[in-house]
Amino acid sequence: MGQHTPYEALDDGEGLPGSRGEHILQRLFATRDRAERFYERQVVDRLTPHMRDFVARQEMVFVGTADAAGNCDTSFRAGPPGFVRVVDDGRLMYPEFRGNGVLASLGNIMENAHISLLFVDFFEDLVGLHVNGPATITTAYDAARRYGLADEDRTAPGRRAERWVMVEVEEAYIHCSKHIPLLTRQDRRERGPQARRPAGDDYFGVGRVRSVTREPEEAGKSAG
Repeated sequence: MGQHTPYEALDDGEGLPGSRGEHILQRLFATRDRAERFYERQVVDRLTPHMRDFVARQEMVFVGTADAAGNCDTSFRAGPPGFVRVVDDGRLMYPEFRGNGVLASLGNIMENAHISLLFVDFFEDLVGLHVNGPATITTAYDAARRYGLADEDRTAPGRRAERWVMVEVEEAYIHCSKHIPLLTRQDRRERGPQARRPAGDDYFGVGRVRSVTREPEEAGKSAG
């Protein structure tokens, strides 16, 4: 019987951007040439002037983090154009406002500093930008003192950033427009009553499911 080549032997991507896993799969699936062209043409270790301008126009960003064990979480942040601030070509910062108190993204950063940001322009250019690198958490006071960052979110008067996340750019690269849908903005007040979500925060019916689950349990306790 023939011998199988260990996956590790296929990892000859030293010096290339990306992970060991992607380098191995590029060899297995014969995509290395395409990958190397992409790395050479699109991946940089700092923000270009066009990238900085792009970030300054964006109103939303998807935030990917993982804890020390690799358990992942993806979150969504939004604000007025430029709510993610470009400090310089190697750093950017986004605000953290009061939320549900879980602090999943920040908790992951405490354990594992690696973060991945994805900006997508759904309204005009239909293109995205990935920014990856280590993140640190700073207070709103320190962000204002050191970087002159205002703590107000102009989309909600009186809402203030409780803290900021600094991201140091290790990788920045394009997300192509091929499958990005064109969206149009709509005023929430014009959506009509049929678009309103159910009362409270239980849009997905978790509370109803849990109440049904509790009933048999409580009945069993009463019977006991």
